[in-house]
Amino acid sequence: MPQSIPAVSRFQSFLDSRAMAHNPVRVLTKYIGIHGDTFRFYFGGVKEAIVTINPVVIQHVLKTNSDNYHKSHIQKKRMGHFLGKGLLTTEGEAWKTQRRLIQAGFERKQLEVLSSIMRDSLADSLRDFDRQCRSGPVDIYPVMMKITFAMVAKSLFGARLKEDDIDTISHAISTVQEFMVRQTIQPYLNPWFAVSGELRRHWELRNRAFGILRDYIQRRRKEVPGHDLLQILIDARYSDGHGMEDELIVSESMQLLVAGHETSSNALSWLLYLLSTRPDCVEKVREEFDIVLGDRPLSYSDVPKFEFTTQVINEALRLYPPFWMVDRMALADDRAGDVDIPGGSTVVVFIHGAHHSPRYWDNPESFDHERFSKTREKRLTPFAHLPFGAGPRGCIGGNYAMLQMLMILDVLLRKYDFSLVPGQMIEARPMVILRPEHGIRMNFTEAIVRDVGRLSDCSA
Repeated sequence: MPQSIPAVSRFQSFLDSRAMAHNPVRVLTKYIGIHGDTFRFYFGGVKEAIVTINPVVIQHVLKTNSDNYHKSHIQKKRMGHFLGKGLLTTEGEAWKTQRRLIQAGFERKQLEVLSSIMRDSLADSLRDFDRQCRSGPVDIYPVMMKITFAMVAKSLFGARLKEDDIDTISHAISTVQEFMVRQTIQPYLNPWFAVSGELRRHWELRNRAFGILRDYIQRRRKEVPGHDLLQILIDARYSDGHGMEDELIVSESMQLLVAGHETSSNALSWLLYLLSTRPDCVEKVREEFDIVLGDRPLSYSDVPKFEFTTQVINEALRLYPPFWMVDRMALADDRAGDVDIPGGSTVVVFIHGAHHSPRYWDNPESFDHERFSKTREKRLTPFAHLPFGAGPRGCIGGNYAMLQMLMILDVLLRKYDFSLVPGQMIEARPMVILRPEHGIRMNFTEAIVRDVGRLSDCSA
């Protein structure tokens, strides 16, 4: 029998709107405790949604019957307004076609090619990072954002992308994303955003970033072909033999930039924070890099060899998932497990809630990398761990992100010792992604020389 879905009233949801604007994870977690795995909530007291952490419902919505679930109108409207038409904002056959064309940029052969571009970008970024370290404590979050954004930007546009242009685009993305979150969580403020000029100012910022990308694309069409992701977009052909128009390439490029650096930068920031309390695990990660690589550079073919480090990364992604929720809209009436979902309903997959639920994880608030060991991973609840989403619309760049994280860890952990600056408040702020609200300040010093040894014990 279908279950009736408990509801947070429209009035109570409205009263929660200020708390939601500051920390929606905290509010939704409270109601999971009160109402269970699935409940109804009115975002801003206006937009009704079914919020769920139930893996059966999640699997049905994101994978089993994914054709019945499109991204919500609000998400597509807000993102489409600022990011244009692309993978993140299209549906149906148009999305399937674009996904197939862009997927070529993330296949193994291309990732091997991109490895050298990524290494060169990382080397450039670390020269500046090294200077910062010598001056005192470093807030690791903006540093990771800058390093990963530069790597993705140069993977997309090649080494010719200027640092000033990278900074302009990065600033535009960060600022516009924060504005889109406010539009979504506090929809009653949208008329004020329009009359106050807020909407116009963010639109102008967006246009400056799009203009930079458009210039690069137009110049590239006149140059010798490169080996980056932009070349794949330019060379891609539809079934009728035509390629993508410049404006579509601009939109796809911007959306790849948006999605391509945030998972890695946030995961690395939180991972370094977690590792700062676990020097035993740091040593074991270092030893794995020594054993797998020795003195040679890391390439994509090495990624599967990092068994322990992958466990640590997966646990960091569980505790601090970059994308704390995803939403879908039901096109037609449906039933997922015991939950009836009327057509037109918005379903919010509360990823952070699933990752922290004691129903699916023992001691969910503790850092325990052994959850993802080969022996224990088989016992994990399917669709309770979703760092890269799931189903057909799972993150297209998941393999790129893993390569990027390992590449940065390789250099940082083998070159530096690091420690958390005492006395600071470390708190997660759910915007589009789960950011450190007050930053994460750390001290970095040159690492002492170590011998390659056997992997030491690192129990949770």
